[in-house]
Amino acid sequence: MAYNFTKTLNRLNPFGKTDHNPGIPTPLPDTSDKHLVKVYVEGYEDVAFWRAIFDHFRNPYIRFEISVPDRGDLPKGKKVILSMIPQSSEDMVLCVDSDFDYLFEGTTETAHLVNDSPFLFHTYAYATENYLCYAPSLHNVCVKATKNDTRIFDFVHFMEGYSRTIYPLFVWYAFSAQMEHHHIFPLADFKAAVRLGYLDLTNNGDNTLLWLGRNVARRERMLREKNPKLIQPMERFEQLLAARGVTPETTYLYMHGHTLMDNVVMVCLENVCDKLKEMSIARIHASDKTGVALKNELANYKNATRSIRDVLLDNENYTDCPLYKLVKKDIEEYLARAIQKLQTQGTDEK
Repeated sequence: MAYNFTKTLNRLNPFGKTDHNPGIPTPLPDTSDKHLVKVYVEGYEDVAFWRAIFDHFRNPYIRFEISVPDRGDLPKGKKVILSMIPQSSEDMVLCVDSDFDYLFEGTTETAHLVNDSPFLFHTYAYATENYLCYAPSLHNVCVKATKNDTRIFDFVHFMEGYSRTIYPLFVWYAFSAQMEHHHIFPLADFKAAVRLGYLDLTNNGDNTLLWLGRNVARRERMLREKNPKLIQPMERFEQLLAARGVTPETTYLYMHGHTLMDNVVMVCLENVCDKLKEMSIARIHASDKTGVALKNELANYKNATRSIRDVLLDNENYTDCPLYKLVKKDIEEYLARAIQKLQTQGTDEK
């Protein structure tokens, strides 16, 4: 009876601890002569992103394996990764979202850890989501989702305009976070002020940006009236942001990543993709096909389309982003040191 009960539990929870569970595959034996480097990331959603990053650095000496921390209590998050810095080495590297730590270099202990730890890589952009939403790549996202390559919207132009529009509030939000006076302009208020309620495709979204600009101006006026003594310190802080590379046109790369993806870029993509699908369906209806043939053609088109969010999450067309080039430089410098160390060890063993 006890044996049968144990088998039932194993079926319900195949990850339970047992001496042997034939239902769980074991990793393949390591037959590669490359040196294994473990790469630990914040969460499950980061594994694919950093896998794509390290795929750009294949070499004859080192291979990378990406995972969340493998402690028994399955911890995740940036604090967990930062707590692993003392154990990091050429054989175990860490990857995190920068959040504001790149912009706040030299001002907080966390920023010091993120910017100065030799075996920790960070995004420079606020988070991985900001790369997925890299404006020059968004047309390709639409093409993959709708199978329609017609350009009806200039994402680069719109995101530059969006960035310029929200820039004053971004500075206030970042300043509030850096001062740790979160009550001045908390994240919830920033999200509410910069989200897109809709997208009017007319004139490439200009009407939407005008609507957003009125909301931003109203909120900025309220912040200045409520915090007059903070205006000069905030303006000095703005100069520090500029020194780190922030410009009004690139603000979206440094803003809260989930807000950008969920409340801005997905709104744009859904509107553009809906229009592209309408165009494709109209083209099919305008063809010579009728009856069953027409119905089959429409079904084939529908089956060929993909979830917009899934395509966006798989987006890897951000390698032209200037911030990615900083990540690339960091990994190249690490690889040069690590490979040299391996070669030196090999020479000593001989």
